[in-house]
Amino acid sequence: MQIALAQLNQSLGDLRGNAEAILAAAAEAERGGARLVVTPELSLCGYPPEDLLLRPAFLDACARELAALAAAVGDVAVVVGFPEQAAGRRYNALAVLRGGKEVVSRLPPVDD
Repeated sequence: MQIALAQLNQSLGDLRGNAEAILAAAAEAERGGARLVVTPELSLCGYPPEDLLLRPAFLDACARELAALAAAVGDVAVVVGFPEQAAGRRYNALAVLRGGKEVVSRLPPVDD
């Protein structure tokens, strides 16, 4: 299996632009024969998000953009890093997107 590591220069807070860059990297990797594309940590929102993670509206926007990105991903599997809030806590999460949906989503948090 060919795996592509997408080296992206994401912009902090530019969710749509970052998603477009992820899609472009996935398309390029797929053309090159990759079946799996791995993007950097927090590739959807940009890094480091710092105080943006304290804003529920930002986390909600990330969730919406992740769903839109999932719908646009084709046959190549894409690992995407994103911030998530669950049970009142924030997590540095990941999702595996393929075939227009999330096939693995939001790994469960590890208990402290």
